[in-house]
Amino acid sequence: MESNRPRYCLGLLIMFMVVFSLGIERTANDYILAIVSFTGINIILAVSLNVTNGFAGLFSLGHPAFMAIGGYTTALLTFSMEKKPLFLPDLPQWLIPVHLPFFPALLVGGCFAALVAQIVGISVLRLKGHYLAVATMGFLIIVQVLLNNANSITRGPLGLNGLEEFTNVSWVAGWVVVTIYTCWKIKFSSLGRSMLAVKEDSMAANSLGVDLFYTRNFALTVGAFFAGVAGGLWGHLITAVTPGSFSLIMSFNIIVMVVVGGTGSITGSVTAAIIFTLAIECFRPLEENFGIYGVGEIVISLVLILILIFKPSGMFGTGEPKFVTGKYKQLSPTNGK
Repeated sequence: MESNRPRYCLGLLIMFMVVFSLGIERTANDYILAIVSFTGINIILAVSLNVTNGFAGLFSLGHPAFMAIGGYTTALLTFSMEKKPLFLPDLPQWLIPVHLPFFPALLVGGCFAALVAQIVGISVLRLKGHYLAVATMGFLIIVQVLLNNANSITRGPLGLNGLEEFTNVSWVAGWVVVTIYTCWKIKFSSLGRSMLAVKEDSMAANSLGVDLFYTRNFALTVGAFFAGVAGGLWGHLITAVTPGSFSLIMSFNIIVMVVVGGTGSITGSVTAAIIFTLAIECFRPLEENFGIYGVGEIVISLVLILILIFKPSGMFGTGEPKFVTGKYKQLSPTNGK
């Protein structure tokens, strides 16, 4: 019975998402729908980054770069052929007739981000700790510079606007379920335990036959794929993508969600993403009405400092709640508990 508990929880999650998305789309106004959609996108970003940072121990700051790659790719593929000559007169001829529906475009955007992660991983995954953090931050800056200067494809700093508003609560809810399910299956598999072993002691893991490069590169690639999908959902929610949107501030916010929830805990990432998205939105009226900007970021920074001081492992540590797994909550690289 206990071994089937995660399966039952997944079924309940799918049922809840279906009922919730159908119900809220029929009853809520556009503002509430937007908040719910942003919350779901943040869940995708936090859970996918947890595969890279939490499971494999790779301190990556480049998640928004993969998000930008996926967002721009999806936007270009779904841009109507009537608008392309007007908005992008210098677009390469072979791209003008290319047009895909939203779902295939999301998959292509995620796959392209994953491919870039594979290429980048060949170089940066030789580094560790803060050296890797600096390298991935440099990758993020490179992507921003390329997007700012590739005027014929990205319109430079202006970005791509006038996108179709394809993203809704149902699309986001579906990808939230796919992300959680995929990352959950990875975590509680032999590959997931290999990732945790690499995170805890890479030298010992290597001596036991774990392929360090493959394990790390796989973690980076999975995180990049879902970040690319989240970028496509995000762009078609606000109907625009610009280079400045995918910044170090966004990277900081996603990392805070992972750290506060617990590096390695999927439940923690989901919980932290919900809390922080709603908290930032609660501070928005204060910033707009009184002109006190940056309050949300200050509060998030203070919460991060307090978590690091009093509970450095985060809300859930590396494990999941017992009512979900039916086992002891912490995951061991040797026994899977």
